[in-house]
Amino acid sequence: MSDCCLQGENLHLWRGARHVLRGVHFSVTRGECLQITGSNGTGKTSLLRTVSGLMYAEEGRVLWDGRDVRKDLLGFHADLAYIGHEPPLKADLTPRENLRYWIGVRRPVSRDEEDQALHRVGADSWSDRPVRTLSAGQKRRVALAGLALMAVPLWLLDEPTTNLDTEGQRLVGSLIEEHLAAGGLVVAAIHHDLSVSATALRRLELARE
Repeated sequence: MSDCCLQGENLHLWRGARHVLRGVHFSVTRGECLQITGSNGTGKTSLLRTVSGLMYAEEGRVLWDGRDVRKDLLGFHADLAYIGHEPPLKADLTPRENLRYWIGVRRPVSRDEEDQALHRVGADSWSDRPVRTLSAGQKRRVALAGLALMAVPLWLLDEPTTNLDTEGQRLVGSLIEEHLAAGGLVVAAIHHDLSVSATALRRLELARE
């Protein structure tokens, strides 16, 4: 990975008449996790979508390695993985098939890599069942398996522990720790503290105006 750095500079975003983001600043670099907190309606998801380029701020800019992401969105998107509230899975495909096609559009994935990722999230016994038969927590685990296979430096995660039990929440923390140790960056919107080393964790709290 290069000397990756993600920055937000003076971000302002309106949704209709509501001023959602008011001059938000942040910076996160390799080996760091930025945890975005705040009560419902403070703009956590809007900030993630703005960072990803799915929404445009009316003022301010997002920089990736010092360059405005809007000048090369395709290049920026090639460097990130975004997991929102709903796992990006096809209901009639199995977890294994989902990984093969979802990750396969970015890079070739071997059967051994699939096996390792599914085992890592505890999906061995149900990896060949249609996703529509799985629980919400199991679907979230499949999404985490895909995240681990992405091989990109930047992870953007919106409530990554949703529908997960205590063991699953620890798994999220472990995956983030491993990604940071490999030189990755993580921006996560979440209501509670992540199980991540305090030295690697930075915090940004959004407040309702």
